[in-house]
Amino acid sequence: MKIICIGRNYVAHIKELNNAIPTSPIFFLKPDTALLIRNRPFYYPAFSTDIHYEVELVLKICKTGKHIQKKFASDYFNEIGIGLDMTARDLQDTAKTKGLPWAVAKGFDQSAPVSKFLPKSQFSDLKNISFHLDLNGTTVQQGNSGLMMYDFDDIISNISTFMTLRTGDYIFTGTPAGVGPVTVGDKLEAWIEGEKMLSCSIK
Repeated sequence: MKIICIGRNYVAHIKELNNAIPTSPIFFLKPDTALLIRNRPFYYPAFSTDIHYEVELVLKICKTGKHIQKKFASDYFNEIGIGLDMTARDLQDTAKTKGLPWAVAKGFDQSAPVSKFLPKSQFSDLKNISFHLDLNGTTVQQGNSGLMMYDFDDIISNISTFMTLRTGDYIFTGTPAGVGPVTVGDKLEAWIEGEKMLSCSIK
């Protein structure tokens, strides 16, 4: 399986990082070794001093597809969860400054905590799914799928133009504004529509 992450999909987040607004979906990959499941703790890596959280809705692909038309895209996922795109911001900023790839800043081990998944049929409107992230009991990020620049169908259609989607792949759909650092001892809790889906302690 592969983990595909959409970048710059919420305008407020784009502005908070002073990035340019994309004219089409942009994405990057995390390896399967980035996956962290079952509410296991996240261990702060020794190679960074500035790890940031980014909460995102996550789609689970349910069948193989290539060159998927937007009108058929919804047939290719049947579950929705929530995840954290843990980012070594110091490594990312250094790489950006030098014009280098920043895969190590996003794809390191355990950089993708992911929750359990809910059936897509549970949601009455896929363009109105609210979610949020709490840091030590205080809400730090709030998002809604209706605020995405590119919706689920756009994302699936676009990615499948470049690479085949396969059963079991995960797609992180972008993070809203409010990203920030974590420290050892922190606790992150991610929610979809008032249901706590993910709990992650920073060790």
